[in-house]
Amino acid sequence: MPSLDTVPAPVAAPVRLASFARARDAWPLDPEMVHLNHGSFGAVPTEVVRFQDELRARGDRSPVGWFPRIAEYTAEARREVAPFVGAAPEDTVFVPNSSAAATVVYNGLHLDFGDEILVTDHGYGAITMGARRLARRFGARIRVVAIPLAASADEVVEVFRAAFTDAVKLIVIDQITSPTARLLPVDEIADLAHERGARVLVDGAHAPGLVAEAAATRADWWFGNLHKWPAAPRGSALLVTKAHDRDDLWPLIDSWGADEPYPARFDTQGTIDATAYLAAPRSIAFIEREYGWDRTRATMDALADLGVEVIGRALQPHVAAPVATDVGMPVPSMRLIRLPEGLGRAREDADELRMRLLDKTGVEAAFTSFAGVGYLRLSVHLYTEQGDFDAFVERAVPQIVALARERRGD
Repeated sequence: MPSLDTVPAPVAAPVRLASFARARDAWPLDPEMVHLNHGSFGAVPTEVVRFQDELRARGDRSPVGWFPRIAEYTAEARREVAPFVGAAPEDTVFVPNSSAAATVVYNGLHLDFGDEILVTDHGYGAITMGARRLARRFGARIRVVAIPLAASADEVVEVFRAAFTDAVKLIVIDQITSPTARLLPVDEIADLAHERGARVLVDGAHAPGLVAEAAATRADWWFGNLHKWPAAPRGSALLVTKAHDRDDLWPLIDSWGADEPYPARFDTQGTIDATAYLAAPRSIAFIEREYGWDRTRATMDALADLGVEVIGRALQPHVAAPVATDVGMPVPSMRLIRLPEGLGRAREDADELRMRLLDKTGVEAAFTSFAGVGYLRLSVHLYTEQGDFDAFVERAVPQIVALARERRGD
C-alpha cells in the first residue's frame, strides 16, 4: 500500500521557533489582522497547509488510487494521533468536530421516560442542544447545574453531589469550558456518577494540547477537537471510548465500513475529504519538533497573562469590577477579561460585538457572556505577540468603550 509518507515534504525548510516573532512566520496569518481568538477556529501552520493541499491533489490525480485506501490511511493516522491525547488507537475514532462526536454518542443511547440528564450553565450551546434532543426522544428531562464562575474543584464536585437524584442517568460535562475558559474536575465527577449508576460524556473540545493526555479520563466517552490548540486542519476531532456498548456507536454516514466493529467502521465514510484527519499528525509533530508541547503550554500561559496585563490596564478605568477574572481552575492560553457594563449581557450581544469589531477594526477576538456579564475571552497561541495586545488596545478598546456608553445611554 502506498504510504502517506510518499507525499513530498514542504519545499521551504521549517521555521525554527526561536522567538515569538519567528513563531508567527510559521503560520499563514494576515499581517493586517489582530489574531486573538485561536480558541474558536484555530490556525493551521503553513507546513501543514501545504501537506494537506498535496494530499488533496494526490486524490484528484488518482481518485481510484485514493478513495479505496482511505480506511487504511485513516487507521494509520489515528494510530499516530491517539497517543497524543493519552488514548489507545483501538479506542479512538476520527470525527469532523466535537459536535459530531456528541451526536454520535447521543444517537447510540437509550433513556427511559423520566430519566434525567445533567448539563451545566458553562456548557457549549450546540452540545447542550443535542442533549435536549436526546431527552425529547425518550421523554427524559434536562437539568442545568449552576456552577459559580470561581468555584474550586472540590466546590464543583459538591454542587454535582447536591444535584444528584436516582433519576440521573447521564452527565454532560466540559473538561475546559468554552464560554468561561476554565477547567472542570471531570474525573471526580465521573467517579461520583459511576457510584450512583450514571454515565458521563466529557466535552473536551478545548483539551487536546492544553491538557496532557486529555482523553485519559475515567468518563465513559470523551471527545476533543484537533483544530484548536494542536493547530490541525479544521474538520479533525477525536472520539475516545472504552464503553462496553461502544459497538452501538455509528458514524454519521453509513458507508462500506458499516459492518466493521468499532473503531474500524468510522475509517470509511464515502467520499468525504478525509485530508484533515490525515494531516492532523503533522500538526502535532510540527509543534513538538519546533517548540515542544510542555514549552508550548508554558509559553501560551505566559502570553495569556501578558495579554490580561496589557488589555486589562486599558479597560480597567471603564469597568467597576476587576477586569482580570477569577475562573477557579484556569487553563493555559485562555483568559477572561471583564467588559464595561452594557456589553455582552447575553450570548447574542457577545457574538454581535465579535463581528462588529472584526468589520470595523480588523480584530479577531471572542466575546462571551456568563450570568449576564460580558467578557473578552482572550485566547493565544505561539504566533501571538505583544504587538497584538497593543493593537487591540489601540484599535478595539476605544470602540468597546464608546459602544458600552451608547448601550448604557451615558
